[in-house]
Amino acid sequence: MSSSSVKNLDKRIYVCHTYYHVFVTILKELNLPCEKQGNATLVLSKMSNDFEDLKTRVEKSGIFESVIEFDEKRDTFFPELMELKKDRGNVLKNMYCRILYTKAYAKLEAPYVPVDFRQYGDIYVFCDGDPIGRYLNQNRIRYHAVEDGLDTLKPCVQAHYDNRGFFRLKKFMSMQLNLIFMCDGYSKYCIDMEVNDKSVIDDDFYKYKEVRRQALMDGLSETDREKLISIFIRDMDGFNAFLSKCAGDGILLLTEPLCTLDIRERIFRDIIDMYKGDGTIFIKPHPRDELDYASKFSDYWVFDRTVPMEMFKLFKDVRFRKVVGVYTQLGMIDFADEKIMLGDDFMDKYEDPDVHRKAEKVKAEFKK
Repeated sequence: MSSSSVKNLDKRIYVCHTYYHVFVTILKELNLPCEKQGNATLVLSKMSNDFEDLKTRVEKSGIFESVIEFDEKRDTFFPELMELKKDRGNVLKNMYCRILYTKAYAKLEAPYVPVDFRQYGDIYVFCDGDPIGRYLNQNRIRYHAVEDGLDTLKPCVQAHYDNRGFFRLKKFMSMQLNLIFMCDGYSKYCIDMEVNDKSVIDDDFYKYKEVRRQALMDGLSETDREKLISIFIRDMDGFNAFLSKCAGDGILLLTEPLCTLDIRERIFRDIIDMYKGDGTIFIKPHPRDELDYASKFSDYWVFDRTVPMEMFKLFKDVRFRKVVGVYTQLGMIDFADEKIMLGDDFMDKYEDPDVHRKAEKVKAEFKK
């Protein structure tokens, strides 16, 4: 083994797919003892987000030893994988194709992986259901999974939903044999999965490890807070202009990449109609929401979509009357008098309930 491929137990690497992932990663690094900081690698997957100039801003902060971009590929990029995903109408045939798919996907992804993960002592992967999770498992590289968003598993454990029918068999084939892949820690080479709050998850899986996001926020120094602001708020003058308008009567709407763009626009126009009489409307687009709110909702203040909503916690002058979302988990919001999650009943008006009522499907399957 060459010296370049020898594992350094003191080095960490984080694979991030969203701005929120980067935000949590930075929180984790800033909460380490000073002597352990500065030797981690940040990997920005370009598969789900356009990170724009985030790489440059993070590099300037000096928090990481290196920042690397990853041209991670979805399975749709490889036509041969699509053939293996076709329903054969038979459980055994489908399972055989899934085994072939799992092995083939890891091999096809390999040329795009930008680092030798075997060099790192600790590997953290946000949303291990993305291709990198399959790559690490098929190459027998152990890693820590981290939940995709705040309390992501609260509504539904995705691994349960994706593997309805013969769950125990699929779990055995993933965790013991590594023949197929299951996300959310249910893969052989996942060491554990960090979650914000185990108590809200309808699963007592032994791999879940609680790492409270609020505790990470509380551990920040004033210098740390300034670093976060410099990384995530690109237009400080614009943010200060918002602060001058934030008089405590604001209604903050948190968008999400729901449905098609036309239906999504209708959803949030309807929400505005529901709450505009209660105060001044502010819109915080989700980082992966491609609807152009600035032009379509030009009568309202629209925040930079790349700013994690948790950044509001760093400013003592920020206070809203209400924060409203459809499915966004609001547990960490302490800058509003009232928090409203509209949920499934609201979404039933806009799409087939079968699309979003995943928890009910899982419960029905596991009661059999």
